[in-house]
Amino acid sequence: MIRFALTLLAFAAALPARAEVNIQEVTSPGGITAWLVEEPSIPFLSLEIRFSGGSSLDAEGKRGATNLMTALLEEGAGELDARAFSETRDGLAASFGFSAYDDALSVSARMLTENRPEAIALLETALTEPRFDGDAIERVRAQVLSNIRSSEKDPDDIAGKTFDRLAFGDHPYGSDRSGTVESVSALTRDDLLAAKHRVMARDRIYVAAVGDITAEELGPLLDDLLGGLPETGAPMPDHVDVALTGGTTVVDFPTPQSVALFGHLGMKRDDPDFFAAYIVNTILGGSNFESRLMTEVRENRGLTYGIYSYLVPKDYAELVMGSVSSANDRIAEAVEVTRQVWADMAENGVTAEELAAAKTYLTGAYPLRFDGNGPIADILVGMQMQNLPIDYAATRNDKVNAVTLEEANRVASELLRPESLHFVVVGQPEGAI
Repeated sequence: MIRFALTLLAFAAALPARAEVNIQEVTSPGGITAWLVEEPSIPFLSLEIRFSGGSSLDAEGKRGATNLMTALLEEGAGELDARAFSETRDGLAASFGFSAYDDALSVSARMLTENRPEAIALLETALTEPRFDGDAIERVRAQVLSNIRSSEKDPDDIAGKTFDRLAFGDHPYGSDRSGTVESVSALTRDDLLAAKHRVMARDRIYVAAVGDITAEELGPLLDDLLGGLPETGAPMPDHVDVALTGGTTVVDFPTPQSVALFGHLGMKRDDPDFFAAYIVNTILGGSNFESRLMTEVRENRGLTYGIYSYLVPKDYAELVMGSVSSANDRIAEAVEVTRQVWADMAENGVTAEELAAAKTYLTGAYPLRFDGNGPIADILVGMQMQNLPIDYAATRNDKVNAVTLEEANRVASELLRPESLHFVVVGQPEGAI
């Protein structure tokens, strides 16, 4: 059975790329909505579930509770302890994954059609009746604490935490969702139960299903799986203003290579200019070796192996960011060249040739994301969370192609703010930064 399941999983991962998918909206008898793509060619189902709010819903003084709680969802449920739960799941050839992020708690499930009722029943138990046994809590807590201690010695993690603290202050975005050694050490079983009820509620569920299931079958399945959760959870966080101003923050750390994160206020995902901003960022630093930052900082000057920029439209804040690393005696130059490229694009925009190349890259790469049931389900649930229309997958490339050179250059001048660009450099940089 397990060998057959692995063969199916490998086959599902190798399905041909496709962006034209037939998406149905399904509402269960109990009122839970999901997006469905029926794919009966193999007896296999992928489910993606998101609970919005995620780790940002940690209670005051309980930072890291959602992260620890999520890591324990597969460590025993109902009458099954951790070992029995694992053995039962493996015996069904099912796969479950649970992850906590700033804005969402993610549940991923893969299962064979023949074992679907049993796999759904097992997953439902994990979602509604997690045991949070003492030995499991201490085992997983030790793993989390080890990761926290390791991150305190990682330049990339130090840069990220420093940047977030400067940008978001006391907002949940301003601290690591894993928590601190002190906060995680103090968490109790009651804290984990409270964290679960704060996040895992029916008023914040998004679901996508792709595979061997019909709309008529999916509706009752949703109620069986999710109907036993609380109706409402904790209130969502407030929107937070990005507090960054132009300048540089240096964090002294003994390493031969400095790491830098940089950024400023960005753009909301639902802004009418978002597609233009997406293209501008692709040209700036989002398209690997063809971007301006990569050309100027790596190719022309050899200051780094890689430099990237990216849009970060969080649920309650938005940024445009970038990252680069370089030797301590060269990081100051890398920072200066980055500022120059940022300012040049803000002032002079992009060329018609760059715009055409970015459109070709973005429209050609998009269908490649639809490379199996799991990735498709992940895309669909992300579309829902971003309030995108159900026909987005079919119309997305048209929206990319519709951006004009005039629009791209106007957005470049509005989005990119070189005077507000803040760098967090972790290392021992030489020279003025």
